[in-house]
Parts: sequence; C-alpha cells; structure tokens
Amino acid sequence: MIHEVDEVLKDLLNGGSLAGSGIDVSFDAPTRDWAARRNGPGINAYLYDIREDLGRRQRGQIPVRDEYDVVVKRRQPARWFRLAYLVTAWTKQPRDEHRLLSAVMATLLPREVLHPSQLPGSLSELGLSVYVTVAAAQTEARSLAEIWSALGGELKPSLDVIITAPFPAFREYDAGPPVTEGAAVRVRAYDGPGEGGDGDGDVPWADRTERVSDERAHRPRQVAMAKRARRTGNGTGNGNGPGAAETGTADKQDAERP
Repeated sequence: MIHEVDEVLKDLLNGGSLAGSGIDVSFDAPTRDWAARRNGPGINAYLYDIREDLGRRQRGQIPVRDEYDVVVKRRQPARWFRLAYLVTAWTKQPRDEHRLLSAVMATLLPREVLHPSQLPGSLSELGLSVYVTVAAAQTEARSLAEIWSALGGELKPSLDVIITAPFPAFREYDAGPPVTEGAAVRVRAYDGPGEGGDGDGDVPWADRTERVSDERAHRPRQVAMAKRARRTGNGTGNGNGPGAAETGTADKQDAERP
C-alpha cells in the first residue's frame, strides 16, 4: 500500500503548476552521495515517518455486499496511517529551488481530499478518500534537523507533506445465508407417557382430535333442537311440560331420518 501512496504523491507533483515541466520526482534518501549523482533540477519526496492516526480508528465490522445487495462477508474497518514526506527542491541556485517549492505548494494545496476514483489499485477498491496536508505544524517525534543530521546532509528548505491513507485490516468473516422464509410452527402428534396417555385423563392427542371433530359435527343438530324448544314456549329441557314432550318427539324424528 505504501508504494501506491508514493504513486499518488508522484502524480500530484507531476500535475498542477508542475505539469509539463519535466521535473524529475525521486523518493530516494537525499544523502550527500545521492546529491552528487543528481543531474538537472528535481524534487525529492523522502518518506521519513509512518504512524497510525489513532483518531480515525473504528471498531466493529463492516458488511460486504454482492451485486444483489446481499451481505456475503463482514470485515474489520480499515486502519488509517499518516505517511510523512520530506519534500525538497534541488537545483543549482537557491532562488530556483524556492520557485520550485512554491510550485509544489500551489499544486498540493488545492488537493486536500482525493476521491477514491482518483486513487490507484487497492486504494481505490477500499472506497475511501485520501487526505493531503501540506506544511502543517510539526507533530512527529523527530524534528527536521534530526532527519537531516541522520541523512548526513546539509539542512535545506523543505515542505512537510502528510498523506493520511486507509490500509485494510485483511480480516474477513463469511456471513450466513440470508433469511428468505418467515417463522413457522410445526405441531406433531404426541402419545404422552405410558400407554398413549398424556397425563391429563390418559387421553391420547389423536383421540382428543376425533372427539373435538365429533362435537363439531353434532353442534348444528343441537342448535336446531334448542330453536325448536324456544318456539314451544318452554325450552327448559327439564323433561316437564309440553315443550319437553315436543322436543323429545323432534329428537325421535331426527333419529329416524337417514
């Protein structure tokens, strides 16, 4: 991923105010030996510090969807890192170096946020923007004087360019298949303990079902008998009076019907 960030910075330095200038962009350490081998004007972008941007760290998981918008995987959020570059201009005259640094600032300052479509390779696939900061306050532990001292070179005017880029966590988890059916309840016959009893009068469930069916089958007949009893004026069903006799006759007629 670091080489892709280098490519992003190189493309930026070759565009804007520097487009078509033919200025060489190098990422080598600007040591004395490198300076002695240099031919012509150039820009050096030396990566001197890499550290995580803890303020952007996220927790949890991110769903990964396919072309049908179905979640197929879950992955950890990307981790963000700050890549610090020491950008210097190299020419024969200091005034030319200053002009070159001014052109670098004019090129980078308008490009503070880079959209994923402007990024190469796997950086673009993450779908996250990259942030560019130019000449901000020094926040790294090492000072520029210490960096030049470690390189063994003389102190030169430079720009501190910070590129904050996402790096994938490289941990993905397969997601379960989507739920396509609603909840369903299935009831099966239960014979109960012992010889077909269920502990409630030792009546098997199957027999209970048949009894309920018989009661439902005779219910219309019972309703009809009650209506006849009400028409006779009695309808008490106690076996006395004309209503009871008529009800008994109706029952006998119903019994004789096929």
